[in-house]
Amino acid sequence: MPAGRTIPVFDEYIPQVAAAVSAGTRRAYATYWRRIRQKWGQRRLDEPTPLEIKQFAEEVREGAVVRRNNRGGASAAEHLIAAFRCIYQYAVGDRLIDAGDNPATRVDKPHRQPSLRHALPEHALCAIVTVAGETGNDPELDLLILRLHIETACRRGAALAINRKDLDPDHCLVLLHEKGQTKRWQPISPTLAAALIAHNDERSDGSPDGQLLRYRGGRPVGRRRYDYLWQRIGKYLPWVAVQQITIHWIRHTTLTWVDRNISGAVAHAYAGHRDASGDDTTATYLKATLQEVAYALQSLTGEPHPLAAADPMAAMFTARPLAWFTGGIQLQVETDAEPTHGR
Repeated sequence: MPAGRTIPVFDEYIPQVAAAVSAGTRRAYATYWRRIRQKWGQRRLDEPTPLEIKQFAEEVREGAVVRRNNRGGASAAEHLIAAFRCIYQYAVGDRLIDAGDNPATRVDKPHRQPSLRHALPEHALCAIVTVAGETGNDPELDLLILRLHIETACRRGAALAINRKDLDPDHCLVLLHEKGQTKRWQPISPTLAAALIAHNDERSDGSPDGQLLRYRGGRPVGRRRYDYLWQRIGKYLPWVAVQQITIHWIRHTTLTWVDRNISGAVAHAYAGHRDASGDDTTATYLKATLQEVAYALQSLTGEPHPLAAADPMAAMFTARPLAWFTGGIQLQVETDAEPTHGR
């Protein structure tokens, strides 16, 4: 313990850490920080041992809520250990404990099992889009959400963070706010750019900083809209419910298409992944340009993109558009027609 420093208890220090991290980190760890405070709230940070943290993680794993996608509670244990590591990272930075005395770094996370998600075949994607457009209480909104994710392969949080000033309709770009507080410009088709602007004009509160995706009454869309969307689709397409398909499967689908039809380097940039590290040094030199990403989008949608023509390497690529964009399924922005099925 550094000389002359008073070591706080978890009840004192966790609120300070929570105030320092990003909203996404706070949301991810809030449940586990509550568990730590309930169990060890009055213990000093320098008291728990690696063995005790490991035992705590096992308790959390065994007590994890059993859902249909339950994988033995490994994710809950992993998140608890990550929550501890976040606390102790700040404690080391504040010189409350020495880095060598950090107990959380000496606890191994459970082995992460391979993801069950995979790219969807075109007929499955078409079926999902069809159901979304013909059911529910706001199919126009749901079609817009799906097309946004299909074109950009963004995560849910990035879609919900988009506001009007993030749109560049002249160059058909959207600024995505993603994990780790990173930002990047992502190409979108002229059709999607126009639909997003029309959606904003019809439903926004007029603020350029306000969330773009909104319900008809102007209320911002949240995570529950996604839950409702996939639960509804699962009622009409049972395999969606059985496989527990969510919006993240769309990300897998688009990125797989780009990888197979364009290149791995372009798919890497399309996903917004940071530069590779470790043994794959070749990837450091194979950085795709924004124009190449625009060309990939142009190939995906079959719509010309203003930035794709600016890339001299674009002539090297050939690819077939996804049938979803050329098969007659149209993106609806706003109509007065009632949905053909009830909620």
